[in-house]
Amino acid sequence: MDILLIIAQALWFIWPAYCANAFPPVVRGKRPVDFGRLLGGKRILGDGKTIEGSIAGIIFGIIIGLVMMEIYKLIPLQYGVYPFSLQILFLLSFGAIFGDMAGSFIKRRIGLKRGDPATLLDQLGFLIFAVAFAGTIHLIDIYSLIILLVLTPPIHIGANVFGFIIRLKKHPW
Repeated sequence: MDILLIIAQALWFIWPAYCANAFPPVVRGKRPVDFGRLLGGKRILGDGKTIEGSIAGIIFGIIIGLVMMEIYKLIPLQYGVYPFSLQILFLLSFGAIFGDMAGSFIKRRIGLKRGDPATLLDQLGFLIFAVAFAGTIHLIDIYSLIILLVLTPPIHIGANVFGFIIRLKKHPW
């Protein structure tokens, strides 16, 4: 199989999760998911994980996926892209948000502050949970998973640099 086709199929599948993960900073929510609570003297998640941002991220991922469902109708079958359902869109989007929060939880436990970089944890936490949650109804093939594990860090870093340039993020990581 053509490697470019496998890459395109993998990115097609994960795109709603990418969008869900990228959208919360746009919202600039006010109410932290952890309500300011502490665990072991440290914030559970921190101010960067908000109720508004989390809900908006999930909704945005689903909306992007719904648009992709319409585009799917125009794509020739030989390209083999995944035909989304509302259920898989929710699992990808919720999994991405949950994975990002899990990464934040781990960062707080090891003493990293909001905005401090955590190589690979920042770039892959959302991906792993999105794939795991979606995997309850659709397993992606190992080649697609490997491609996503390799491509996601540079894509994530590029998106963060862009977010920094347009002043959505305080740090370019």
